[in-house]
Amino acid sequence: MLLEDRLVALIEPVANAAGFELVRVRITGGQTKTLQVMAERPDRTMSAEDCAKLSRALSPTLDEADPIEGNYNLEVSSPGIDRPLVKLKDFDDWQGWAAKLELNRLVEGRKRFKGVVAGVDEGKVAFDIEGEEDTALFPLEWIASAQLILTEELIRETMKAEKEDRQTTGEDEMETSQ
Repeated sequence: MLLEDRLVALIEPVANAAGFELVRVRITGGQTKTLQVMAERPDRTMSAEDCAKLSRALSPTLDEADPIEGNYNLEVSSPGIDRPLVKLKDFDDWQGWAAKLELNRLVEGRKRFKGVVAGVDEGKVAFDIEGEEDTALFPLEWIASAQLILTEELIRETMKAEKEDRQTTGEDEMETSQ
């Protein structure tokens, strides 16, 4: 089992118990490594306070398990607006949005594609490639990286969702009453 897979197995239950969904775990760096944990709440939001909360929840588990050799820094963040697409669920959730993906192999002489996420079909990522008529189907394991493309529409929709979340939780009322 790869280190990142072991880390996901360790981190995901803690994140879920704290009320977050794990988006991605990644190790970067050379001598001093960084453990990047990307997560969000089920409503796809993640504030700085949420990042701090998850970091505090993860620290005891990571300290006890000591899964990474040597010193490392823990970095907890939101996926951001131009979020990575990692799981089949991501491709299903973000159907209809512009994205770019890179494969770990050549397909018709290419590794990089731009287009629109078309969901999931029979366990494969469906992707409408820019300039192509047919929808391409890629096995998830062929995808080295994928992420949404930052567009004005995506920014607008994200800001709208965040505003609705603040109204639901009453944060807007607290801000205006202070």
